[in-house]
Amino acid sequence: MDIVEAKKTCRAEAKARRNAVHDAASPDAGRRLARHVLDTGLIGPNDVVSGFWPMGAEIDLVPLLTELTGRGVTCVLPVIEKKAAPLVFREWRPDIEMVPKGFGTFEPPESSPQRDPTVVLAPLLAFDAEGYRIGYGGGYYDRTLAKLRAAGPLTVIGVGYEAQEVGAVPRDAYDQPLDWIVTEEGARKFSRLA
Repeated sequence: MDIVEAKKTCRAEAKARRNAVHDAASPDAGRRLARHVLDTGLIGPNDVVSGFWPMGAEIDLVPLLTELTGRGVTCVLPVIEKKAAPLVFREWRPDIEMVPKGFGTFEPPESSPQRDPTVVLAPLLAFDAEGYRIGYGGGYYDRTLAKLRAAGPLTVIGVGYEAQEVGAVPRDAYDQPLDWIVTEEGARKFSRLA
């Protein structure tokens, strides 16, 4: 099986598994994940943290983003401005009115300032013990992480449910690794960084 087919198969299996996990998950999974992220000490008051607005069966980051903004941390959400281009990030606060953008997604309005993150909370369909993730297949996060890493220090934290871990994620040379994974069950740094 070639890499394209392997990724397609992995995505389909991972999406089905994540949907089942989400349906069975405790309603406080997002709050538990938030506590684990905060306990890592990876986010400081001067960081700009990129989260994402939960779509479908993704774990809910709103409790974490709300807590961070309450601590004075700048939070941003990703925006697709052009197909096959890196994401841009607009500031988010709990009182901001989100704009619907199709496929069940929402984003901050165009009037929100753009900021580059120093910490990225990356969504995923699956992750493996080597620190690789598989997303939805558009390549937006891989392009964005490569660009941000080239510009300066960046911490990339994959976030999802513990049951989204798989034996191995199929990957290419352009796939960007995670530095950490945080789930509702805990946090861990990937061994290649230890």
